[in-house]
Amino acid sequence: MIQRLRLPAVMFVAVLLLGALSAGACRADVAPPSVMDEVVVTGERTGPEMWHVHRGAGHLWILGSMSPLPKGITWRSKQLERVLDSTNQVLIPKPFEIGIVRVLWLLITERDVLMLPGGRRLKEVMPPALHARFATQRAKFTHDADKWERYRPIIASAFLQQAAFHQVGLSTRLDLGAAVRTLANKHHVRVEELKIAGVRDFLDALKTMPPSTENACVEASLATIEKDLPRLVQRAQAWATGNIERINSLHEPAEVDACRAALDAGTGASDLIATLRRTWLDRMEKYLNGGGGTVAVVNIDMLLEKGGLLDELRARGYEIDPQ
Repeated sequence: MIQRLRLPAVMFVAVLLLGALSAGACRADVAPPSVMDEVVVTGERTGPEMWHVHRGAGHLWILGSMSPLPKGITWRSKQLERVLDSTNQVLIPKPFEIGIVRVLWLLITERDVLMLPGGRRLKEVMPPALHARFATQRAKFTHDADKWERYRPIIASAFLQQAAFHQVGLSTRLDLGAAVRTLANKHHVRVEELKIAGVRDFLDALKTMPPSTENACVEASLATIEKDLPRLVQRAQAWATGNIERINSLHEPAEVDACRAALDAGTGASDLIATLRRTWLDRMEKYLNGGGGTVAVVNIDMLLEKGGLLDELRARGYEIDPQ
């Protein structure tokens, strides 16, 4: 049985939102095209945790990534650079970005998935108390009282959450994979991009989502905005210093757990999460069984969750040493 993964709140929606809608401006309320920011690699901080997975001649060093992160965050690369000196390849997730032409096409062909049908508005489809909370938070981050009213609730709340992140200096677009790619190129190490899922996978998950699940995840986004931003900043700072104990001690709001439980109970989102996990495990085992050394950049929550990737690798007989 696939265990529940402690992924960031409404992870799949945020990925869809940032990778698709924010990639091109096709409406007045959609962000303009932007380049994914890179994590700055300097000598100022200890650096995120790494794990050394090994059995026989196969060696895998896993670097845990995190989102969101404070803009301009830095971490020390010395440990990773030493590992790269004896590495055959680097495995990073393929950036989830599409062009403006594809965005326009999606908003034409998949409008009912992303937007409210029939000209309806959020206040007509969301429970009154939930919409009141949404409107209160929206007023803090925009002067437009109608902003995002035409999007379906889970997309609108994801936009609002990104606006809140921006206000406190957090970003979901900082790309650890890009920083590691730069270091790999410096050390003449081959880089492989692992495609985890595409736009179609996320759209399919959205299509099968019932209103009750959508409302639960809107509540999770609002709870994150209302009371969880300081924790996210502290968590990112703990990541930058490799403090796993601190990361594990910073618990998410109950609303995020409720959203995740609702997603797990469905088919589309739970199948997608299972695919993410299975894809990483298959590729990591391929290189471990092939011998040599590999560095992989993997979401830290997928690693640390009970029954997650590290536990699964241990169950398959691999030794794992924190670095």
